[in-house]
Amino acid sequence: MQNTPDRPVENLAIATIIEVDGTHIVAELDVNLLELSRIYRGDLYPIGQFGSILKIHFGRRVLYAYVSRLRMKSDFDRERGIQEATRGDARVIEADLFGEAEWEQSSEDDKSVWRMRFERGVSTFPLPQQRLYLTPRLELYELYGQQADCAFELGEHVGVSGAKCFADINALACKHTAILGSTGAGKSAAVAAVIHGIVDLKANEQLWSPRIVILDPHDEYSSAFSDNRKLSTDDGTLLLPYWLLSFEETLSLIIGKSEYAATSQTNILRNALINARIEGALELGIDTEGITADSPIPYRLGDPTGLDIFGEREGVKEEIGLVGKINAQRPEGSRSQSNHSEYAKIINKLASLVKDSRLAFMMRSWDGLEDPIASIAGQFLAGDEPVRIVDLSSLPNEVAGAASAATARLLFSIKLWQTSEERASTPVVLVCEEAHRYVPNRGDAQYAAAQDAIRRIAKEGRKYGIGIVLVSQRPSDVEPTVLSQCNSWIVLRITNEADRSHVKSVLPDSLSGLTSVLSGLRRREAIVVGLATVLPSRVLIRQLTDEQLPQSHDIDFVEGWQKSAATTESLEKVGMRWRYQNRRLGI
Repeated sequence: MQNTPDRPVENLAIATIIEVDGTHIVAELDVNLLELSRIYRGDLYPIGQFGSILKIHFGRRVLYAYVSRLRMKSDFDRERGIQEATRGDARVIEADLFGEAEWEQSSEDDKSVWRMRFERGVSTFPLPQQRLYLTPRLELYELYGQQADCAFELGEHVGVSGAKCFADINALACKHTAILGSTGAGKSAAVAAVIHGIVDLKANEQLWSPRIVILDPHDEYSSAFSDNRKLSTDDGTLLLPYWLLSFEETLSLIIGKSEYAATSQTNILRNALINARIEGALELGIDTEGITADSPIPYRLGDPTGLDIFGEREGVKEEIGLVGKINAQRPEGSRSQSNHSEYAKIINKLASLVKDSRLAFMMRSWDGLEDPIASIAGQFLAGDEPVRIVDLSSLPNEVAGAASAATARLLFSIKLWQTSEERASTPVVLVCEEAHRYVPNRGDAQYAAAQDAIRRIAKEGRKYGIGIVLVSQRPSDVEPTVLSQCNSWIVLRITNEADRSHVKSVLPDSLSGLTSVLSGLRRREAIVVGLATVLPSRVLIRQLTDEQLPQSHDIDFVEGWQKSAATTESLEKVGMRWRYQNRRLGI
């Protein structure tokens, strides 16, 4: 009888199932299987390779499973307390079911054509004594070749030469993705490969204008996307004014964590902030009804410098902007310094923020002439450049946190207040490098101000057209509830046991066995699971050119030590940049 795709190939039968535990199956390898390989139609098929795909037949329906373990039968029996003597060379192979397919025959150009219809999940479970088969290479191509209408090439499947791995953009972007891996595993290159794949895709030759915002704490990605827009505090291209911050973010910036217990300062700042926003609304002709301390309405800052403890400069009280609204709450007629100390503390902190050159992008006072909210939102969403890189590398942590929070909350708020049609036409993806800074598993976030904004996007963003890509080299330090919101995972080499265990805890049960191979992956090699790919796969991420790669490579010590030592002149320039906190100074 002629072999057809829906019929088992006996030459590829390797084992008999002896146990079925949900999606996990155990099978005993055939006695006559002397070598852990099989040749079929000139192709060599290794047996027991981790992540390789096996199948079980049910008529035209086929169940697929990936190999998770190969061991001696005596170990398997001993684990279950079975004392019966087992043949010394007996082996068992363990696998996890992940999907099923059905072969369908049709006629095209007077020829009989077979097509596979694959589905994730398992509706029919195998039984003990059923046979387990290797999957022919042509059938693997059929499986791997299935892709969504809008997908990009992520890499190549390991073990199936030439079979491309495609990633579904809708699943990857809308339903959130995590890219995890140790330092040096190729994590940043994988992030760049994903973004380049999205940007370079031409959907049916139609207009293609994706919108991707990268929170870049180390200025890695500007070299990889040099023809896109970089938003940096160094050159004044990043505009995130103080009035864009919510009350909590303003409180954290001006009063700080150590003073949160100072209820009087909190109340002073809240009242001043509301009144300053109301004044700004009146200048712009905005209805003041319902304005709160969180409303993103511009307001004047006033001049906090040079004021004494009574809020006066040469005997004249400052009355402009936020500083003026703080002064307006002072006790009338009192010249007791103790009655003015709380107000003075807030104004003094404002003065120090205004003087800090690193905060010039945030603390420049509104001029009261026009409403800048559209231009501020436009730096992230308007224009032709698909990628916007928010360079946070030159900012101190407390300011980088506020800037990250303002960016994330701005994007989410825009999507929240758009109409359904506007959301559908302007979806956006937020890429969070060093995700453990924003949503840590324990303790306070290094960027605490951004924590709530990132968490909210992870939980609710997909409903409003904003997706998130979490990138981290320390997955065990990322909050599990946020990581579990991701429906696709690209996991590169992870050597730390705690990190591997954490990844295992957030993967679906049927896929958690994949984590055992993570420590042995090569550079750029990843386990890719979730909705973005047809199959859980071991993938070699596609190679990028030097111009497409982020600047995250390690310094070559050998090459560096073959060059001349630093000169006094060069160190003077470094010293000036350090003193003025400006990397562009002296260049």
